[in-house]
Amino acid sequence: MANALGKTAVVPVLGLVICWAAGSFAAHPGLLLAPEDVALIRQSIDQSPGFAKDLAAVRLEIDTYFETFPDVPPPVDAGGGYSHETHKRNGIAIHDAGILHQLTGEMAYADYARRLLLAYAELYPGLGRHPQSRGPNPGRLFWQNLNESVWLTYAIQGFDAIHDALAPTDREQIVNKLLRPMADFLSAGSPGTFDRIHNHGTWAVAAVGMTGYAIDEPDYVRKALHGLNGEGGSGFLKQIDLLFSPDGYYGEGPYYQRYALMPFLLFARSIEANEPEREIFAYRDGILLKAIYACIDLSYDGLFFPINDAIKDKGLDTVELRHGVAIAYRLTGDAELLSIAGRQKSFVLNGDGFALARALDRGESIPYAFRSRLLRDGPEGKRGGLAVLRGGDGANSQAAVLKATSQGMGHGHFDKLGLLFYDNGNEILTDYGAARFLNVAQKNGGRYLPENETWAKQTIAHNALVVDETSHFRGELAIAEQSYPVDLHFASGGGIQLAGATMADAYADVSFRRTVAVLDDLNTEHPVLVDLLKADGKGRRQFDLPVHFNGQIIDVSHPPDPDPAGLRPLGDANGYQHLWLRARAEVAAGETFSVTWLTGNRFYTYSTIALDKMEVFFTELGANDPQFNLRREQALVLRVGEADSASFVAVLEPHGEYNGSEEFTRNSSGLIEDIGFHSEAGLDALALQTADGARAVLALSHDADDLVAHTIDLQGQSFQWRGHHALLDATPVDEE
Repeated sequence: MANALGKTAVVPVLGLVICWAAGSFAAHPGLLLAPEDVALIRQSIDQSPGFAKDLAAVRLEIDTYFETFPDVPPPVDAGGGYSHETHKRNGIAIHDAGILHQLTGEMAYADYARRLLLAYAELYPGLGRHPQSRGPNPGRLFWQNLNESVWLTYAIQGFDAIHDALAPTDREQIVNKLLRPMADFLSAGSPGTFDRIHNHGTWAVAAVGMTGYAIDEPDYVRKALHGLNGEGGSGFLKQIDLLFSPDGYYGEGPYYQRYALMPFLLFARSIEANEPEREIFAYRDGILLKAIYACIDLSYDGLFFPINDAIKDKGLDTVELRHGVAIAYRLTGDAELLSIAGRQKSFVLNGDGFALARALDRGESIPYAFRSRLLRDGPEGKRGGLAVLRGGDGANSQAAVLKATSQGMGHGHFDKLGLLFYDNGNEILTDYGAARFLNVAQKNGGRYLPENETWAKQTIAHNALVVDETSHFRGELAIAEQSYPVDLHFASGGGIQLAGATMADAYADVSFRRTVAVLDDLNTEHPVLVDLLKADGKGRRQFDLPVHFNGQIIDVSHPPDPDPAGLRPLGDANGYQHLWLRARAEVAAGETFSVTWLTGNRFYTYSTIALDKMEVFFTELGANDPQFNLRREQALVLRVGEADSASFVAVLEPHGEYNGSEEFTRNSSGLIEDIGFHSEAGLDALALQTADGARAVLALSHDADDLVAHTIDLQGQSFQWRGHHALLDATPVDEE
């Protein structure tokens, strides 16, 4: 029996695996750590060497951290600066010391947390607007109130853990001089954040709501759940309603889904502990649990797909997913989650983490099945979606990602129907992600760099169609937020995985459709990626398709010529100003252009048919970058100019092996020898012939009705099929 996640339902989602007893808000510890969990961990910790090891490691860290009392400096720096990083570490130290007090019973850890909380109770009342704050959402302890919410989310758990060990006078001082003022500032004092449907708002309501439970203040909980006015137009429940699709996809993309999951899950766990009758994990058909699985599925080789404002080194081992996997396992008993936990560096120190660690130490893990998925976008699943096509397993696994989502709010990039491809553990067709050095003070205070706007968000920075050297929606967020891809199609089976969608509003008078397929049943070493992008417009336009790739070029079918004008940017604006034009090649109509590159120990041949005269530009990132903020990456730019329509038909074939240690090379040339293409009346046919004479045809129709029959002729043969697509064997039959 499969549940709504497409996975085997080992245990019903809620209520049978774990049932936390109801109690008043005044029960302590009463957020993520419950008294019964404390008792179980103390009695049974020898059953999980992994959990015991992590507990010992945190104990050592806290003992070392408090060898001298931590500094509590006046707020001065933005992200990455000394005061910022010190306060961030102190908030985590309060949390960890409190948890250690509960799990070890040692009063020294309660005293560590108490002294630090009292130091902040002295500092906080005198703070005004942070000196480095920018924009409408300033902080006091940190440069933006987002960081203040994160700090309180950690610190309130530490306070909750030591609550009963505090003298009444100390408790009163911490509550009245720190916790209440901070909760008031983050709620009524910051309405633009608190009532915002956004990850900043999620952190704020989580911090204030958890504070309400910890200090027994129902009004804070009410505001957190239902918004400042209590009417439900904002607040935690409305955020759950609007920020996740029915499949658990979060509109800003996987990087921010990971970040936003933390406050959703921490607050939800606190709600479950204090008001289990709300059944928060069953809310909206178990959407928070679906969001955990979706976040896992939006990764390759442990790292998240870097769409939108993503830092590319974030993945499944982050603290957010450590909480998420632990919570999901305890709610479901899904043994596949244990294999994800096995990739993570440590366990969260609470009952969820202990249950996960004990099961992993018992050897109960089974491999997580990364499946092809279409994750719909939008609250009702009607704002496009992200299609993930997977093949193979282990070292040979592949993933193709078609980004057919909505904009993604302020963290979205202008790349409708962008494409990524992974193979053999590497990113092959790449996405730049964000231009940012997170918390590196020398780089714009750790904030997003100017090049995030001038390069990373622009369409040319992605594997997506660019018309007239202008980004989608002219690079304007307000316009982009109103549109999303339509006619979304997804299929998996019969030797083919396929996704496609249409975008009609990215440009005036231009619409385009992209279909991406992974073909498993060809006579090739590995599955082959097929990419068909067709654009139709009015008037004479210029159509560019950038192909950002990771690897060293080995061979090119059309020898590139250096630009006679010397090294210069490819264009003047919209990201083109950051691309050095290294060389160019001209491809006549009817010819096939191909380039082979080496990534890791595998070769990749990218072949595209020039249906019209086409130019290919060889480019390298780094022009107009005086502060050296951009990585030195490379891309091909395929151009069809002076046309009212254009089609880009491409095949990417992984093949061969390069072995440097053993000094051999195998199959450095691809096995696909010929590509043919024909389009007529809404039908497309792509023929691929391999070196052994095998021939296959991918046939496509814009009519997805399975009952409708189609016929198309290609290279002297007629092909018939029903429905949206078919993979047909067209190998010639030998005649005796």
